[in-house]
Amino acid sequence: MFSQIRPKLTEYAKDVIYRLKEMHQSLGEDLHYPRYSGFKSAIYDADHVKIFSLLENNSVKLDKVIYKTGKKIHFIKEPDAYYLGTKYVVIEVEDNEEWLKNTIKNIFIFGFLFLIFMGFIGYFLTKLFLKPMKESFMLLDNFIKDTTHELNTPISAILANIETIDKHKIDEKLQKKINRIDIAARTISNIYQDLTYLILHKKISSIIENVNLKELLLQRVSYFKILAQSKKIDFVLNINEDIFIEADKKKMAKLIDNILSNAIKYNRVGGKIYITLKDRYLSIKDTGIGIPKEKIKDMFKRYKRFNQSEGGFGIGLNIVYMIAKEFSIDIEIKSKEKEGTEVILRW
Repeated sequence: MFSQIRPKLTEYAKDVIYRLKEMHQSLGEDLHYPRYSGFKSAIYDADHVKIFSLLENNSVKLDKVIYKTGKKIHFIKEPDAYYLGTKYVVIEVEDNEEWLKNTIKNIFIFGFLFLIFMGFIGYFLTKLFLKPMKESFMLLDNFIKDTTHELNTPISAILANIETIDKHKIDEKLQKKINRIDIAARTISNIYQDLTYLILHKKISSIIENVNLKELLLQRVSYFKILAQSKKIDFVLNINEDIFIEADKKKMAKLIDNILSNAIKYNRVGGKIYITLKDRYLSIKDTGIGIPKEKIKDMFKRYKRFNQSEGGFGIGLNIVYMIAKEFSIDIEIKSKEKEGTEVILRW
């Protein structure tokens, strides 16, 4: 802490010692003790007895080299010889705490420069270490984009060809096989559409129109009917009125698809799905397994799955949340274990 002022005090002490030496060698002709405007001094003999002092604070510690008492700094220097019997020369200066200010200033300056340097090194190393991971993510992202693009054609072809089959003209055994293929193709189609939405939704501009929810719901129920029949699930519809909403039709279809898909997936065999549509109100309720109350708040988190027995990636309700948010639709979830789940939309 005294490193900055110590050289100056050493020079002061040398000057005093030099004057003592001159006085000692003058054999008593010049015995005027030196006085300085910048500092004060004192001399002590080997028994710590004061010979002469100009100090303001005479409580000196001769066993130390430099120390601070109050607002005074004392520096102890031993001459090479006992000039005028002097063993210790004490230098006293006023402490204006300039050294402390300089020290704090230097700490901030060098600390700031050190942080910048470490930040630069950290940024460089992070970029270097993350480069392989970034390349892997890009590779994976491109792979998913290419795969989803390539999936579209065969899935569409399978669904289109199944629709052209007249199931009344084939035997029951073959009809069941065709139904299973149809269900599997529709499931893959839903997953494909979810992945496509997650990857491309930021690049897809919404086309706002007056969407007739009644027509859209009947269309989507028809689409999922064969999937629901595989679990003997019946739809109970209360959608008599034409209800409209200002939104993107494809995105609203995706929102409804994901809710219906979950209502079928987590329903019991022989269960029901109740759909109620009223002014600014849509309810889709299943009679399935339900979810614990404390987990409802996490339902819209991506990749969050509450039941591992069913397939899926846990992205459906996250897509529902994103679409609802875009069109200012409030979502309410009511669920009770072993009784079912109800999703209510209000806009």
